Parts: sequence; C-alpha cells; structure tokens
Amino acid sequence: MTTFVDRVELHVAAGNGGHGCASVHREKFKPLGGPDGGNGGRGGDVILVVDQDVTTLLDYHHHPHRKATNGQPGAGDNREGKNGKDLVLPVPDGTVVLDGHGEVLADLVGQGTTFVAGQGGRGGLGNAALASARRKAPGFALLGEPGEARDIVLELKTVADVALVGYPSAGKSSLISVLSAAKPKIADYPFTTLVPNLGVVTAGATVYTIADVPGLIPGASQGKGLGLEFLRHVERCEVLVHVLDTATLESDRDPVSDLDVIEAELAQYGGLGDRPRVVVLNKVDIPDGKDLADMIRPDLEARGYRVFEVSAVAHQGLKELSYALADIVAKARAAKPVQEATRIVIRPKAVDDAGFTVTQEDEGFFRVRGEKPERWVRQTDFNNDEAVGYLADRLSRLGVEDALLKAGARALDGVAIGPEDNAVVFDWEPSMSAGAEMLGRRGEDHRLEAPRPAAQRRRDRDAERDEAQSDYDGFNPF
Repeated sequence: MTTFVDRVELHVAAGNGGHGCASVHREKFKPLGGPDGGNGGRGGDVILVVDQDVTTLLDYHHHPHRKATNGQPGAGDNREGKNGKDLVLPVPDGTVVLDGHGEVLADLVGQGTTFVAGQGGRGGLGNAALASARRKAPGFALLGEPGEARDIVLELKTVADVALVGYPSAGKSSLISVLSAAKPKIADYPFTTLVPNLGVVTAGATVYTIADVPGLIPGASQGKGLGLEFLRHVERCEVLVHVLDTATLESDRDPVSDLDVIEAELAQYGGLGDRPRVVVLNKVDIPDGKDLADMIRPDLEARGYRVFEVSAVAHQGLKELSYALADIVAKARAAKPVQEATRIVIRPKAVDDAGFTVTQEDEGFFRVRGEKPERWVRQTDFNNDEAVGYLADRLSRLGVEDALLKAGARALDGVAIGPEDNAVVFDWEPSMSAGAEMLGRRGEDHRLEAPRPAAQRRRDRDAERDEAQSDYDGFNPF
C-alpha cells in the first residue's frame, strides 16, 4: 500500500455565499414597517497551511475533492446568515502549489505559511441594506456569490540541507541510517528505497537535515526509472553528496563513470549547477573497495571535489564527513540574506482606471470584463424585474453605458458581461440608463418590456382612472 505521495491533483471548491432576504417588517398596527431582510453569510475559504507534523500528501491522494461550507441565507427581522466555516488543509513543509497549466501559485516553506486556494463567495445583501431615499422598500435582494472552484497540483520538494545522490545500492540508505536516527529500508537489490528518507544530523553546534534521493539512473531526467519522480527533492538542498560504490559487482560500472552519469542527469534537470559537491567513496571496509578508492581519489580531487572515504557498515570516516557537511551548511546559511518581515504593498488604482473594459468582438457584439460588473451579474436575480433594473442602474453609475457608446455600440447590439464560458448576454437598450425614480410597484421595472399580463391590466385600470379624473376636473356646468 502506498505510504508516501509527493504529487497530487487537488480539486478545491470554496463555499458559496448565502442569498440575501427580501422581507417587509409586519406586526400589529404596523402592516408595512419597512424592509427588514438580512444579508447572506460569506462562504468558507479553502486554505493550505504548512504543518511540520505532516510529511506526505497521501491524504489528498485518497481524497482529492475538498469543499468548504456554504454561507447561510439571510432571514427577515434583519437576521444575517451564518458565515461558512473555512476549510484548513495541512500540507508538508516545502509544498509547491501549481495551477492546471503548471504555473507556480505559491511556494509554501516554513511552519504556519498559508495560501488561500479557494476564495469563499460573498453573501448577498438583503433588501434592508439595499434601501435608499429613492428606493424605500426594495422588492428584491442580491444572490450569494458562488465560491471559487479550481483544480490545483501540489508538489512536495523535500526541505533538507544535504542531499545524497547516487546509483541504486550505492549505500545511501545505509549512510543516512548511521549519520542520523533515520531507519530506512535497506537491502541488497536495486530500488530498495522508493521514497526519499529524511534524517537529522548533529555535528558540534550545527544541526542539519540530510535526505537520500532514490532512483537516479541513466535517463532519470527524462523520466526513466524513479529519477524524474524524485529529482525535485534535491532542488532545495544546499549541498549535494555523491555516494559512489567502490565495491560494485557490476563489471560495466566504476565509481568515476557513475559520477559522470549522475552529474549529466543533474545538469539536464537544471538549476543545480551552483550547489557545492562532495564525493563519498563508500564501502572501503572491503579490500577491493579500499584499493579502488585509493586509485580514483587523486583523479576526483584533481576535478575539485572534496573526497571522503567511509564505510557505513564499519562506521569509518563518518565523523569527518558529518563535520565537513556541517561546515558547508553553516557557511551556506550565513551567506543567505537575513529574512525580513513581509512588507505590505499597497497599490492604489490609477485615476483613469474604471475597473472594467469594453471590447468589440464582432459587428454589433461587445464584451464587458471587470471584477465589479461580473460580480454584480452573478448576484442578480434575473427573475425579478426590479433586481434587473437595479443592475442597470449600477452599471450606468459605473460608466458602462458611456463606455459602450464610446466603443460604437448602438441600440439592440449584443453585449456580454463575463468570460466566454460563463457570460450573460443581452440586447443593449441605452434607455435603461434611467434611475430608480422610474421604478413602479415592488418587484417591477418599467424599463423592462417583458410581457406581464397582470401588470398590464393594472396599468390599464390606472390609465382609465386618471382619464376619468381628468374629465371630471375639466367639467364646468355653468
């Protein structure tokens, strides 16, 4: 059964905002006490947070779909809906968050580092919040905004100071087991180690972490063997340690050619050319291994490598190696710039930034894009004429009407608000730029000419009454 997973695809969905409530206060002797519809609650966010106790992405491999709770709708008597609860997902230190196209969204390093993977939807306003001097009793409320839903990829890159690289069965697992308290699986066949092992080493006053990276063979950078799966785990390491087997039983291999092959794979993977290298000649407790180490050591030192002869089984040369690695790690840490507190950057909008754009995509067809117009459309109940009229008023005040005129739009041209895959399309009527004073009965808007028989009958009766009143006022019997 899989116990270690370092790459998963996660489907996250934040909570939807609750709908606002359209209500009128009623009690004895106060049949129309004014609007009292409450606002809807905010949807919960999906938040990734680094937790040192988590070392694998296994839980998300088994359960890749995660959703936060929705906000509750508002109610009458000015009762606001309950906010949705945020969904907090713990991830290991060193997790990289990618979008579906491979673009890095966040690099989560350090205990408590957070990233909002899905933003909860805003709650809709109730009619009490929408009331104004001209719209005293709105017959509508705003809908809750849908929560953000998207697919992300989580990749784990081990946060270690030292990485042990080398051919399978070179002794990396044995070396990490004697340098630290780690207890990896050790056997005499290739690919014994199927997951990176991490250990903590104390050398004098320096404490550092060491990891062995399995599966590096010729072609690893192109995905052969396990190399491409685990090469990402060396990216964060400060020191690369080549573990070379001086007592290999394979006749077509030797330590120098093994080193050249691994270096070629690291070069093709890229981004590791500036890391200091150390060469460890392992298994020198075997007579043939010691003889081979003495032969190739001058050649390796001539290339500029620091060479250590060790034996993980006989515990030879381990102290010198651990202190040398501690010295390199300490110098690397000292060379890093001092971390400063995260600065809060405020970027005010430009004076001429309207917050939306209008583009002509075809003859007689225009598209409006912008955070506010798209959010307002999502929160509009298109079954309510008054709500649609309110949307028209907001768009007019924002300047969308003027922008469409400047772009060359004419009456009955098609206008889409939103992206291509999720847009609201309507025939533009410039006359819809009037204000709330044109509103009639609650829930209606005279600017919308959709057939409404009952409303038309009421208008006809009102017209007949006005005409009769006018005739009566003009009647003079003398």
